[in-house]
Amino acid sequence: MQTDATEPGIRFTPQLLMGLLVIVIGVLFTLDNLGLADAGRYLQYWPVGLIAIGAAKLWQSRGGAGVFAALLLIVVGGWLVLESARIVTVTLWDMWPMLLVFFGASIVWRGMRGTPPVAPSDGSSKVSALAVLGGVNQGNNSRSFRGGDLTAVLGGCAIDLRQAAIDDEAVLDVFAMWGGIELRVPEDWTVIGRVVSVLGGFDDTTRAPQGAGHHRLIVRGFAIMGGIEIKN
Repeated sequence: MQTDATEPGIRFTPQLLMGLLVIVIGVLFTLDNLGLADAGRYLQYWPVGLIAIGAAKLWQSRGGAGVFAALLLIVVGGWLVLESARIVTVTLWDMWPMLLVFFGASIVWRGMRGTPPVAPSDGSSKVSALAVLGGVNQGNNSRSFRGGDLTAVLGGCAIDLRQAAIDDEAVLDVFAMWGGIELRVPEDWTVIGRVVSVLGGFDDTTRAPQGAGHHRLIVRGFAIMGGIEIKN
């Protein structure tokens, strides 16, 4: 049986860092309103939070899932920090073609590992999809589905898992930035959403299964100016 994140103990996760970042911002604004601190002086370095979250996600994804999303957060956060410190004068928007570089590097990485970048349907125990400036439409019919990773940046992922089966529990890491992810799951799955939305949305419209749920899908990750939808 896989270890559930609901077990006692503190886990070093991107969601934990995101929560701490929100708390710090709230404290700074409160102190600013009370005239005890200048919030603007500190908030200009908020991208450091993105670096920390990316590093945590990279550690969480050391097995291979979600590495692209983690590196993207680290690069974006680092660039914004350099902009705030006026170390670089080129804006991040001017460097948007670097997304193509990341996209190409991801394809090369998957090719070196022997994993095709897009598979329309397969029976492997894990699903992996990356959509950058495009779309991925993929299905899975594994009888022992264990999860995987989905990343959508300026693109969309449509994943059909209705023919798959879970043996107890599966964990799916998701990351949507200026893009969207749509999941279709069987009606006997219990979906547990642990998605942090930042100017984005997470929508779970699945019907709860009758009786105790023995097939659990844990969806965790981020929706940054993007959307993640799960339905039957």
